Amino acid sequence: MKNATAPSLPRLNVYALPALLDPATLSGKPGEAAVVIDVLRATTTIMYALAAGAKEVVPLLEIGETLEMKRARIAAGEEPESILLGGERGGTLIDGFDAGNSPGDYTPERVGGKTLLFTTTNGTRAIHRVRKADVLILAGFVNAAAVVQTLLNFESIQIVCAGTDGQYTEEDMLLAGCLVERLHRLSGGRYAMNVEAWTVLDIWSRSFSLPEILGAAPLPEKSLARELRTSRGGKNLLDLGLDRDIRAASRIDSLADVPRTSPLRAADGIVSFSFGKQAAGRNLQPASTWE
Repeated sequence: MKNATAPSLPRLNVYALPALLDPATLSGKPGEAAVVIDVLRATTTIMYALAAGAKEVVPLLEIGETLEMKRARIAAGEEPESILLGGERGGTLIDGFDAGNSPGDYTPERVGGKTLLFTTTNGTRAIHRVRKADVLILAGFVNAAAVVQTLLNFESIQIVCAGTDGQYTEEDMLLAGCLVERLHRLSGGRYAMNVEAWTVLDIWSRSFSLPEILGAAPLPEKSLARELRTSRGGKNLLDLGLDRDIRAASRIDSLADVPRTSPLRAADGIVSFSFGKQAAGRNLQPASTWE
């Protein structure tokens, strides 16, 4: 009698820095999802831009590449006013760009119906690191619940934290832990997880009260913001006078949509993100509207 081969468990891996993930391990096959986290601020800001009505967001590596893409698109017939340049270097607005990396920069009046070409120090580089995945998803605290519900449909999940200048960032690992806890609990613990997944789960479990961790009680935005202020990224923003961005990133589960793309199916090979025609702006108010 032959022994039946036990089915393999779905994989759930976390990488505290993009460099820790070998892109060659991404198969590009159906059932595989890569999740990029840059809580402070790129993935959060991209979600605010899309919620404000941006047509699409294209993450790019370099400033020169971003400027060249705008020139190429205009030459191909796109209206100059339909394209915005956004991003930062060293946390501040890039010379000649329309907007920075603050969620409040992206209001419906500024970004509605437009394409955003976006480059940042850390987040957009993390996105390009995993661009060969079958499905690429962006996560922030603002859409954590929606990301988890989406990921429950995948058999291979790779969560990548952007970090800051090659250093671990507590805020990204905290969100990774939030996602891992919810996936682990809602799936009945069905995932095979790497060591870093267990590590971020422990970080999340030690950060708030047990009812808040397990979803039995809501996690107050003020409590999350207070925790983010103690992180590497949070301290950097406080030094720049950008506490407002921390508060914008703390609006946990306020957005029911997930920026996602299938990079390998893009006709021109460019990664871009959108919510779809009906999703933009449904649940997330622009950060500039609240005190």
